[in-house]
Amino acid sequence: MQTQRPQPEDYSLKETSPHLGGFMAAGDKRTSTYDLVEQMQYLYVRVVKAKDLPAKDVNGSCGPYVEIKLGNYKGTTCYFEKNTSPEWNQVFAFPKERIQSSYVEVIVKDKDCGKDDFIGRVVFDLNEVPKRVPPDSPLAPEWYRLEGRKEGKVGELMLAVWMGSQADEAFPEAWHSDAATVPSDGLASIRSKVYLTPKLWYLRVNVIEAQDLVPSDKNRCPEVYVKATLGNQSLRTRIWANKNANPMWNEDLMFVAAEPFEEHLILSVEDRVAQNKDEVLGKAIIPLQNVDRRFDHRPVHSRWCNLEKHVSGDGEQKKKDVKFSSRIHVRISLDGGYHVLDESTHYSSDLRATAKQLWKPRVGVLELGILNAQGLLPMKTKDGRGTTDSYCVAKYGHKWVRTRTIVDSFNPKWNEQYTWDVYDPCTVLTVGVFDNCHLQGEKAKGNKDGRIGKVRIRLSTLEAGRVYTHSYPLIILLPTGVKKMGEVQLAVRFTCSSLVNMMQLYSQPLLPKMHYIYPLAVTQLDNLRLQATQMVSMRLSRAEPPLRKEVVEYMLDVDSHMWSMRKSKANFFRIMRILSPLVGAAKWFGQVCEWKNPVTTVLIHILFIILVLYPELILPTIFLYLFLIGIWYYRWRPRQPPHMDTRLSHAETSHPDELDEEFDTFPTSRAQDLVRMRYDRLRSIAGRVQTLVGDLATQGERLQSLLSWRDPRATAIFVTFCLIAAIVLYLVPFRLAAFFAGMYLLRHPKFRQRLPSVPLSFFRRLPARTDSML
Repeated sequence: MQTQRPQPEDYSLKETSPHLGGFMAAGDKRTSTYDLVEQMQYLYVRVVKAKDLPAKDVNGSCGPYVEIKLGNYKGTTCYFEKNTSPEWNQVFAFPKERIQSSYVEVIVKDKDCGKDDFIGRVVFDLNEVPKRVPPDSPLAPEWYRLEGRKEGKVGELMLAVWMGSQADEAFPEAWHSDAATVPSDGLASIRSKVYLTPKLWYLRVNVIEAQDLVPSDKNRCPEVYVKATLGNQSLRTRIWANKNANPMWNEDLMFVAAEPFEEHLILSVEDRVAQNKDEVLGKAIIPLQNVDRRFDHRPVHSRWCNLEKHVSGDGEQKKKDVKFSSRIHVRISLDGGYHVLDESTHYSSDLRATAKQLWKPRVGVLELGILNAQGLLPMKTKDGRGTTDSYCVAKYGHKWVRTRTIVDSFNPKWNEQYTWDVYDPCTVLTVGVFDNCHLQGEKAKGNKDGRIGKVRIRLSTLEAGRVYTHSYPLIILLPTGVKKMGEVQLAVRFTCSSLVNMMQLYSQPLLPKMHYIYPLAVTQLDNLRLQATQMVSMRLSRAEPPLRKEVVEYMLDVDSHMWSMRKSKANFFRIMRILSPLVGAAKWFGQVCEWKNPVTTVLIHILFIILVLYPELILPTIFLYLFLIGIWYYRWRPRQPPHMDTRLSHAETSHPDELDEEFDTFPTSRAQDLVRMRYDRLRSIAGRVQTLVGDLATQGERLQSLLSWRDPRATAIFVTFCLIAAIVLYLVPFRLAAFFAGMYLLRHPKFRQRLPSVPLSFFRRLPARTDSML
């Protein structure tokens, strides 16, 4: 097993011991759904509504609003114009650790009365405020009589005041005292939210043929092709040039479509009449709601679509008096048997097919507690000093979560907990930390949220049921070099609900069956992944608060396939590290042959003679040796989840010119056109070579992980198999075992299946060092 050089202290993973849970009183046996975060006490004030407020101006109107005062903190509700019975229904939250007063005042004021705006107030002694712990029902608000400066009735206010925690359902939508400086139009951008990505489908358009096309110039040979457009995606077939026959293509065009389907598929048959001039021979618009859905490789029925030359923008064809109509023969289907790849396959958080009917039962639950961050660096300047307004984004499967933004803090505390269903343990959880640059509402339009750092955790490297509490370094690569932006503290727990189903998954194909029965080309997958990423980014940016494009692209590693000298060197040395044991074994065998150590050479000769005389001991000895090695390494199995490795990534030793090339735009921003063309061509080719080298390194690292206990379940399966194989091969005659093994390898194609074999599926699920790559 290869040993890695230790990380520098600043970039290392640190185990922590936070006080998790604590939401229940001592002796209370009820479980808490917030047991992976530290308890944070808050004073909640819910202002519901008022009635019978007096009108203080001469017009008999009243513009009421409520002000909550707690020491130096002050929060205000929205303002109602000319309303004596307003309804606010707003919640205010004040952290208990910052409370510097023994009472809280709830004051009703009139904005229309100038300086003398006081109407009445209600005062609460904090020692008398009740405590509430979910799952108790919400505290019912009550009517309180307002106390004015003079005796007499000044109205009533409906309130609820209680002490709670971040487990309270009022917490996400509450106004927090640390956001007092945020304007009202920026409050929406600091709240915690849960997002669901759209359901993505692969749309397959099989263009078969066209009939009765009428080109404008009948004396020339038409050069006809079909152009298919879906939103901003556009593909076309090859050109058909044959004057004496109807054009036939039989080509597949693949698109990505997202539910709900907002765009129509537009098929356009065009004739290239000149070098840069195309003539439209006809168009057909097909709503995706009418397209057949398929879940396997069986084709759907084809259809003939009439082509119209005049089509309106809303999809309605304008009828014209024509004797006949051109038409096109197509087969269109929404393929639900594929998994739409919207992220790098090395960091995939979901491997399920689009069609829910093909989903397997869940195998566990992933729980994430986002505790705090420490030592964050200033990301921007405000009032002449550095500041950071940080929030976290976590992504797993279709569910994205965003914590609330902690304003102006280098050591923010979130203490928010989230849960995901797990359908495959060989997936990756991604957590990113960002700086919110949109607190000023409309004034901040056009700003981009800054990247602080990212953490990736592969679920298969976690022991089931164990709580991992670690402080992860937030490392980011800049044009000036690698930089630590701070640390984020997380608590992670993977709970297995069905051990049998999870173990069985290791023998299943990694992706749905359609990826192997009807595979897509590599270039197709790259283009479709780019389209899927843009679609997810567009949909999430339309939410409130939006997950902006720069955040989604950073979480999905959109630019991970781009050329980088640093990554290429890192992948090369990963391969060298894998091959070094083979090189060492070859050198050792050469020394044995050269009798450098006579005792060793004599023992090898004796071992060789024994194996020649008793060949049935070869395989049992090998498997038994592997079993014993795996059991021996169990004592030193990794006890921490993987994290970013700066040395593995060659981030510390990169030359500034290499980093400048890595952060260069694509296409390049170089001045000369010839240099730009050659430079882009080199980077495109080198990017594919880089990916190939990385894949080779991944396969070798998976071999190493068989006995490393990096994935405890996979190693347990392997060492158990080695023990069983050692016993079986010992009992079965070697020649008989070799005969059946050879017959199995040379079996007829009728007895083969197109799906990957069980050993290959198991091997592809093994973890590699890709999770630790920057």
